[in-house]
Amino acid sequence: MKDLELSILICSWNTLTDLRACLQSLLPEVEGKSIEVIVVDNNSEDGSQDMVANEFPWVALYPQYRNLGFTGGNNFGLGVRKGRHALLLNSDTIAHEGSIQALLDFLNSNPKYGIIGPKLLNTDGSLQFSCRKFPNPIAALFRNTPLGKLFPKNKFTQEYLMSDWDHSSPRPVDWVSGAALLISEDCLSFVRGLDPDFFMFCEDVDVCYRAHQAGFDVMYFPGAVITHKIGASTSKSPNRMIWRFHRSMHLFFKKHQLSQYWWPIRPFVYWAAGGALFLRASLFLVKNQVDRIRRSR
Repeated sequence: MKDLELSILICSWNTLTDLRACLQSLLPEVEGKSIEVIVVDNNSEDGSQDMVANEFPWVALYPQYRNLGFTGGNNFGLGVRKGRHALLLNSDTIAHEGSIQALLDFLNSNPKYGIIGPKLLNTDGSLQFSCRKFPNPIAALFRNTPLGKLFPKNKFTQEYLMSDWDHSSPRPVDWVSGAALLISEDCLSFVRGLDPDFFMFCEDVDVCYRAHQAGFDVMYFPGAVITHKIGASTSKSPNRMIWRFHRSMHLFFKKHQLSQYWWPIRPFVYWAAGGALFLRASLFLVKNQVDRIRRSR
């Protein structure tokens, strides 16, 4: 039995300003409660480690001497935690008043829920589509691509994002964003943390998929609200992140979805999906290069 009720795990890489704001928002949420906050710092070079140590002595800081990735950092935190349940929280998030306790209360009232995600808001207050259907190659062809711009109301993107729903009530979903993802103790005993094959990206999709396989519900809960900036770490190396994202998408497809196809055509489907994702990644890289040239003029 763990000593505490909850461990909040924050994996950070060169996000000093955002990390400071995140921890400031958490102090009133955890003060006097059976909750710990763990920061696993992935060898940041911006002074993040000193900032946490000097300004937030109540935080358990675990500096790393190499970048373990989002998955590796969070798995390290899961291994050293003292809390029964674990909340994976991005360093570029701000917890709204009462959000952490609301998540815990919802979980304690519904022990069959293995994973719970709060409502996420963009920094301008608009809704962030943080709960979705499981991805598929067709949706990927339409999501943020020229094809999607030609058909902005296509059903594939709408179904994937669940954008035809107002997100105002709790609902079972396929997966929730790893930016703020609460995993119950019972669910953790089955899924055993994040899959290390996913260095970053799609690790949240994968763990939710495995939670479903283990018989747990994955829930979206708008009674807890958290603001998520998006991209505080990934924007520092955008091209590399594009490749990592699409590689993770292909890995998820291979791991969980390829077996759904008739076995004689699986090699063709595998390479077709990979080719489509490669094309999608290439389009993003070209767009980044064009945008960079325009900004330099």
